[in-house]
Amino acid sequence: MSVQAPSAVLLIRPRFFTPNPETALDNVFQTRALGDDADAVAAAAYTEVSEAAAVLDARGVTVHLFDDDGPGRPDSVFPNNWISTHAGGHVALYPMHTPNRRTERRGDIVEMLKQSYRVQDVVDYSGLELDDVFLEGTGAMVLDHGARIAYVARSRRADPIALERFCTNFGYEPMAFDAVDETGTAIYHTNVMMCIATDFALVGLDLITSPTRRAQVVERLSALDREVIDLSPDQIRNFAGNAIELHGRNGRMLALSERALASLTAPQRRMIERSCEIVPLAVPTIELAGGSVRCMVAGIHLDRRSVLVGPAASV
Repeated sequence: MSVQAPSAVLLIRPRFFTPNPETALDNVFQTRALGDDADAVAAAAYTEVSEAAAVLDARGVTVHLFDDDGPGRPDSVFPNNWISTHAGGHVALYPMHTPNRRTERRGDIVEMLKQSYRVQDVVDYSGLELDDVFLEGTGAMVLDHGARIAYVARSRRADPIALERFCTNFGYEPMAFDAVDETGTAIYHTNVMMCIATDFALVGLDLITSPTRRAQVVERLSALDREVIDLSPDQIRNFAGNAIELHGRNGRMLALSERALASLTAPQRRMIERSCEIVPLAVPTIELAGGSVRCMVAGIHLDRRSVLVGPAASV
């Protein structure tokens, strides 16, 4: 199995989903659901997560599905921002920029991981919120687990102090860059413009402002014989960069939204399909909040606990 493609994931099914007004200031991917009934929007998001979980489960991905009944957590559907897991039994909890997202961190989920997987330690960076220092997990960072590089588009959600601490603790090399859209607005999360899979990477190269840094990113992404698939700004707006490689019953797959898949060209699809099955998920309601499939999925890069039946049972 590839270290880049987890075979288990965490999903949160929200009861009170809505585009978060507190995150709209710097998330230009977000769309207000004007004129829509709030209950209908929340119900649609709940259904979309349920159906996405079923699709992944049917392909052999282990899905840990948790419900969130908290009305004050409109973005709880995006757990990858507050938790990440790492080979060797390591878990990280992250400081969140927006106050109404900080209660998304859940002890019951951490306990589930400890019970089901081999967890050696939990590194909690959330105390940095008191100093206005933020690093929103694998939204702010796109991790190359093989080359041990953390790619980061600079923003208020990716503080260099927190990034340096994470990279030191978890053994990654930081590679930060400035990235903006056509209007000059900074990209709020790196994972909307970049996806790293085992044999390819999807990345909006034109959004990286420095030509020198852009060339360095391509060089590093290509180092393990990856094919770099350049995404246009329009494809980035349609969440083509917000995808995740997973490992299921029949091998590796790329999970992305139907909207993202529709934006890809035929040659780009063929490049992906050389090593991955493409698995589109219908999440149009959730995309109103400015995130797509990658934001919804927290990959689990931990070893499962095994239980032996009988008197000598152990974990």
